[in-house]
Amino acid sequence: LPEGRGAPLVLLYLLGLRALVHVSHRQLLSQPSAAGPREFSAPRARGYLDNITAIGPRTVGSPENEVLAVNYLLEQIQAIERESTDAHKISVDIQRPTGSFSIDFLGGFTSYYANITNVIVKLEPRNGAEHAVLSNCHFDSVPNTPGASDDAVSCAVMLEILNTLSKSSEPLQHAVIFLFNGAEENILQASHGFITQHEWAKSIRAFINLEAAGVGGKELVFQTGPENPWLVQAYVVAAKHPFASVVAQEIFQSGIIPADTDFRIYRDFGNVPGIDLAFIENGYIYHTEYDTSDRILTDSIQRAGDNILGVLKYLATSDKLAKSFEYRHGNVVFFDVLGLFVLAYPARVGTIMNYITAAIAFLYLSKKVLQPKTRAIHNLKKFSTAFGVTLISWVCTLVTVLIVAVFISVIGRSLSWYTHFYVSVFLYGTAAAANLVLVHTLAKKFFLKNMNEQYLGDIFFDASLMIWSITLTVVTQMGLCSAFICTLWVAFPLLAKLMIHKEFSQKGATMKFVMVYMLGMFVPYLYMMYLSWTVFEMFTPIMGRSGSEILPDVVLAGFIVVITMILSSYFINFIYLVKSTKTTLITLTAVFVVTLILVCSGIFFPYSSDAANPKPKRVFLQHTSRRFHDVDGNVVKSDSGIWINGFDYNGISHITPHVPEINDTIRTACEEHAPFCGLPWILPVHFMFRLVKNWYLPAPEIFPRSPLHFKVLSKELMPWNSVRLSFEVSGPSHMSLYVRPHEGSVLSTWSLGDGIPVASLGGDYFVFYSHGLQATPWHFWVELTAPEKHSDGIVSLAIAAHYFFGEDQKSPQLYALLERFPNWTFSSGWSCTYDLFVF
Repeated sequence: LPEGRGAPLVLLYLLGLRALVHVSHRQLLSQPSAAGPREFSAPRARGYLDNITAIGPRTVGSPENEVLAVNYLLEQIQAIERESTDAHKISVDIQRPTGSFSIDFLGGFTSYYANITNVIVKLEPRNGAEHAVLSNCHFDSVPNTPGASDDAVSCAVMLEILNTLSKSSEPLQHAVIFLFNGAEENILQASHGFITQHEWAKSIRAFINLEAAGVGGKELVFQTGPENPWLVQAYVVAAKHPFASVVAQEIFQSGIIPADTDFRIYRDFGNVPGIDLAFIENGYIYHTEYDTSDRILTDSIQRAGDNILGVLKYLATSDKLAKSFEYRHGNVVFFDVLGLFVLAYPARVGTIMNYITAAIAFLYLSKKVLQPKTRAIHNLKKFSTAFGVTLISWVCTLVTVLIVAVFISVIGRSLSWYTHFYVSVFLYGTAAAANLVLVHTLAKKFFLKNMNEQYLGDIFFDASLMIWSITLTVVTQMGLCSAFICTLWVAFPLLAKLMIHKEFSQKGATMKFVMVYMLGMFVPYLYMMYLSWTVFEMFTPIMGRSGSEILPDVVLAGFIVVITMILSSYFINFIYLVKSTKTTLITLTAVFVVTLILVCSGIFFPYSSDAANPKPKRVFLQHTSRRFHDVDGNVVKSDSGIWINGFDYNGISHITPHVPEINDTIRTACEEHAPFCGLPWILPVHFMFRLVKNWYLPAPEIFPRSPLHFKVLSKELMPWNSVRLSFEVSGPSHMSLYVRPHEGSVLSTWSLGDGIPVASLGGDYFVFYSHGLQATPWHFWVELTAPEKHSDGIVSLAIAAHYFFGEDQKSPQLYALLERFPNWTFSSGWSCTYDLFVF
């Protein structure tokens, strides 16, 4: 290729694909329903949504959640029941369960709930039904947010689906159970109460869980099963606007994303298969005050309603539902193609396809390298050199770009791309591309000089094909369904190469070669850019709430490098076909240097208060009063202050200029003798935050009007040198219990969960407690085996009371401090008390 022609062609190709991906994502929301009148009415669902969010934040235990939201749901359900046809029977039940369970989420902890609320509706044929499909949403929200997307919109969609189905003159074959659960944000408590205690739960054979990780947009199927490929097939057949990915499933289930859904509860405690869907767009305002109903497009509601209604109707009339356990065989590979349709096939079929594809590629490569026999050794040496140079270029690129990312983090410019995503592409993308081009240019000039350009291009293509074939084999051997991506990157490039094999050695056929080559690469490149867009849409906002332990720039830079390496893997050979890469290198380097200078100067502020598209910094503030008791019950230390946690790596560096007293002189100190450093964590997320990145601002002591009452009921000596301590606790709707056995003591059993204590990361034990209205005092006991001599006690036990609503939620000092925070922050505050005892 003449100088300067190769890079522009490749760039135009990639920009064209990028534009096509962008258009496809936009069109996913504007796809019309099938011809004829819509069964699902988005405007009516929006009315439900507006009314639910108008109630305000719906924290478990608050009147808004336990009374107002429940009453509204019951009113709408009763109105729907009055207008239903004679083909259906509607039953309604209010459940207020009490229970306990342990979960390995967030490092492991135990959950206890009392008198929380579920609103349950069963729609069934007039003569009843033996089997049922469950549709689940939750109407509670996290404190200080209206929770429109998480998860009021799902409940609105379910109300409208109930309305639509109940007006149909055709009876269903199976029942549909609609669970409006009132305690999901309390780490999945209400779903556990339903699936383990409610009588209707025994009839459920499959479920659909409606969730959110963003505000509106497309709802992504990101978990299915376990196994039960017929469920994926149901979605494939019935969903009008499919958006699904087994890649998202394997990412989510790997634990990389610090989140979980009711899907886990139904799977683990109910042994029921299901489908997990979530809105993923605009995660920047997820769980903030900006999660309002007006930000959710009516098209998004219509799209979700069309999909979920279609799938529910399909399942409720399917013969397979009654025998769902008979179809529990193997996993399934599934992915949508630009939102147009879903491809799904059994994982075992995918495994065979993957191995056959890899075998064909290895056969092709071995034939290329080993024939003719007289040049086999020479070919093998050159092939090995190309293979090694490609790997070295990838390693050098990864290391270099990560060094840049660490440098950006160290100088305090982390998240410069949070509001301006293009900055990350200009900074890390150009650095990655320049490194790749530079390494191969140097290799061409110094190690592979005086060699035929077409031969070099050919052999570097083969090296990339070998890398992808090895990757395909390894990923398939690991049992990952996402291996289908590797299959695309082996099969289509190999086909393209076979189509243009003769063109490679013919001069004068350059443009034909380029066009056919790029056409052959179209499918893997288009799908990879489509998938990359989805991954970045999910992960970029998560970096703003991933804690202070993770360097977000390193994570994002790593993603960009990997995607750059993937997208460049079959364009590396163009470096050996062009006369010079000087112009390309200068352009990429110039863009990188200019962007680096601008980022270092601080011109790109990470956060935004733009009313139309806010991207706030998250800060949690707890006005805390702490008391530490010794083994004799005496208070040996007490203090009070506002404990401040920034939810991203930047800490409070951007806030200090606005609130000068929040600075590095008030960093939180760890109470080494106390569990969880003597701090009132609402959840065991301590491993996500470094103490050097949270602060404790001295403040007056708080005196809640509804204080916590903690009482020791008994101390009993048990067999085998064990001691049982029994307690009674009453207090606000949310409390956290922390337990640390002293050296030589072992927490052997307790009255919580299944009786087997589950330790959190670090070795301490964490219990999350919540209750609804009119809950009785909490009674529990712990049993420890202890040494004979224990003058300093055998266990430290602390309890924190959290006031998330009502008159005790915010003290005057907390109100005043929150008012001073800049408008580009989302600052969520509440009051709490902390008491430590030694027994």
